[in-house]
Amino acid sequence: MKKSRYSEEQIVRILREADRDTVVDVAKRHGVSEASIYAWRKRFGEMVSSDVKRLKTLESENTRLKKLVAERDLEIEVMKEIAAKKW
Repeated sequence: MKKSRYSEEQIVRILREADRDTVVDVAKRHGVSEASIYAWRKRFGEMVSSDVKRLKTLESENTRLKKLVAERDLEIEVMKEIAAKKW
């Protein structure tokens, strides 16, 4: 996945600016397209910076837990194969 030029916190700040000013002005000021601002608005909506930080931590924890579950499933499958061969 392509790395964004802006962090999530910066995107939220840009969206708050777009709430005050016109989208066209904010897009020109930050060098992004209007479509990007609308896409960000769709994704981040009414979030504030603290919400974005919390979302980031939850996503990283979710990724870690998914890896643990995948490893556990693999171990269970290996144990089942071993148990099936012994009998």
